[in-house]
Formats: sequence, structure tokens, C-alpha cells
Amino acid sequence: MRRGFTLVEVLVALVIMAVIAVMGWQGVDSMARSRDIGQAASERALRLSTVVAQWEQDLGAVYDSPQVPGLAFDGASLRLVRRSEGGVQVVVWSVQGGVWRRWPGPVVQRAAELQQAWLSSQQLQGTEAGQLQLLDGVREWQLYFWRGQGWSNAQSSGDLVDEAPAVAAAPAASAASGASGPAGGASAPVVAITLAPRRTRLPAGVRLQIELPEGRLLRDVMLPPSP
Repeated sequence: MRRGFTLVEVLVALVIMAVIAVMGWQGVDSMARSRDIGQAASERALRLSTVVAQWEQDLGAVYDSPQVPGLAFDGASLRLVRRSEGGVQVVVWSVQGGVWRRWPGPVVQRAAELQQAWLSSQQLQGTEAGQLQLLDGVREWQLYFWRGQGWSNAQSSGDLVDEAPAVAAAPAASAASGASGPAGGASAPVVAITLAPRRTRLPAGVRLQIELPEGRLLRDVMLPPSP
């Protein structure tokens, strides 16, 4: 007479199989999560590389405009004017709510349009069309400008330069006033000189220091020489 398995033996075998299945599932789940984490890290590294490349491209095309500051940092946003195909444009880099953002303004060709774009860049809310969310998890950032022989805080006063003064000629007095000039009674012109406006000279370089979950990113970019 053949003897079969008892109920206890069957239950023990089922428990052993269940334990093995759980252990196997945990191993597969751990491998899947490791793969997902590695893929996410790889994608973030690639994204960071692309963002830094765009940062360097913007700074490498900075235009020292006489109408608006070519480069200005207020602690939260960096505004710059860059050369672009068909004209120039205002670009804003900012950190808001732990997100690194970039806003490219319209490409313009006229001084009045550039001034309007600069004013608009100071009123961004973060929801404008074209506002790009580049990277999240940013804790803080700081910029330094290379001036003279060293790095200084980007919010400190820079070197001021004078624009060429405006010169205009106007008659000293009208003919009705009875004033006479040195020859034949003609009034002598008076040269009026308007005081030259002052603007900040572009630094020679920009240092980016930004705190990311992966650690601190430090990147130096030298600016093109002003014409």
C-alpha cells in the first residue's frame, strides 16, 4: 500500500515555496528599482549637461548694449542681452521654488524694442509662454563676476564707463534779439554738450555656483571681449 503526503507535510512545502517566491520577487523588484534609479540618474545627468551647455552658449553671446545692461544679477535672476540670429534678445536665468528656469525674450532689432523687452523681463511670474523649467531640486545659487584680478560678488558695484557725450549746435540768439556776431551781425553758434550717461562695464568672466542634490556645481565661463 502506497503512503501519500500528510497535510502537515503539504503545508510545510507550501510555506517553503512561498518564502522562496517572496525572496525571488524581492530580488526582481530590487533589480527593477535599481534599473529605474540608474536610468533616472543618467537622464538627469544628460539634462544637466544640456542646461550647462545652454548657459555657456548664452554667456558666450553676451552683447554689451548701450541701451540696457548687458548683464545684471539681483540674487534671484540673471538678465542678459545676447546676440541672436536676426538681432538681439533678453534672456533671464532664475531659480524659483527650487527650479532652475530660463526665459528667452523675443529677438528684436530696435533700441526701443530692446528696452521694452528688458522691462518685461523684470515682471516675470514664471507662467509666461516660453518659460522653461530646466532642472528641479536646486537649493540655492550664487554668481561671481571676474573684475580686475579676482572674483567678486555679482551684486557688488562694477566698473562704470562713460558713453560718448552728445554734442549739438544751437544759435546763441535769434535775429530779433539784436545780438550780432563777429562777422556781419550773424549770431555765433553755441555748442551744447550733454553729459554722457554711465553704464556698468561687462565683467571678463562669470562663475556659477549652484547647489544640487548631487552636490555643488561650479562652472566658470569667460565672456567675449567688448568691441
